[in-house]
Amino acid sequence: MQTRCMLERSPKRQLPVVLLIDDDLVSREVAATVLTMSGFTVHTAETGDAALNMLANETFRPGVILMDAQMPGLSGLKLIAELRGRTKARIFTISGSDAPPDVANAADGFLLKPFNAEGLSKLLDGNQPEASPTLLDPNEPVVSVEVLAQLRRVMPESAVRQIYSVVVADLSGRIEALGTAIANGDAAEIRRIGHAIKGGCGMAGALQAARLGALLEATSLNSKDNQLDNSAVLLHDLRAAARGLERMLDAELPA
Repeated sequence: MQTRCMLERSPKRQLPVVLLIDDDLVSREVAATVLTMSGFTVHTAETGDAALNMLANETFRPGVILMDAQMPGLSGLKLIAELRGRTKARIFTISGSDAPPDVANAADGFLLKPFNAEGLSKLLDGNQPEASPTLLDPNEPVVSVEVLAQLRRVMPESAVRQIYSVVVADLSGRIEALGTAIANGDAAEIRRIGHAIKGGCGMAGALQAARLGALLEATSLNSKDNQLDNSAVLLHDLRAAARGLERMLDAELPA
């Protein structure tokens, strides 16, 4: 494991700290050098376990994690699930070829090796070269206006915020469990989690998340590959829906 630190920061833009996880020494060193020379602070780890140990030590807080899509040991969906439980950093998979669909959809984006700082910056700015598969309806409200208004009529704003804070926290935990279920190919558990999301989010009027939960609940118990791939897309969409709920909280119900 090696650590590279940026000596100077760009005065124009504060760049996030990057944790780069790659078992290939050459790829790791080249990518770290390119990003460091472009102004990023970069810490590197050779394995998934090494990365988790670095996060546990809390010597730095990454804003972005770049992880190779296929590594020996802890990797793929299981590594993403572990990282999600330890950091709020955005997670991007990197690979010299197409990443496995379930891994790519569980992450926040994908970079094809070799990549440069411009490619990472485009991802950070939301300008991905190719759109990820999604089942989100861009015209669907994050939260039902009617349900939100009804809650506001019968309770104070602080109580309404508390309700949606609980919904967001619960959804975050179920998303993590869903990632594990998909990694294990456990269609029954995927259906169970989907049912819980549909019910809880539906009661709170969290429309996007509730609908995605209903789609997960419809996952075939036969665990066909296309069904599990579809679940991976829904996992990615649920993360987006959760972020939408968090933004709604900040905008409509500030603490």
